[in-house]
Amino acid sequence: MADDLNNTIAENAAGPRKASGDSGSVEQHSLTDQIAADKFLESKKASRSNGLGIKLVKLSPGGTV
Repeated sequence: MADDLNNTIAENAAGPRKASGDSGSVEQHSLTDQIAADKFLESKKASRSNGLGIKLVKLSPGGTV
């Protein structure tokens, strides 16, 4: 899903902001809105992952007995 969203953002950035024709006009969301939506979806996905994002390890210095 992230790849699709990244591709969509790239395509929207390359395309025109407004387009009008005989059938009407179309306006896309601004790039800042698209980036905000991407950040929101990524943070939502990160909050669902298992774990706290912190790894606890026990350190033991080498050379001691």
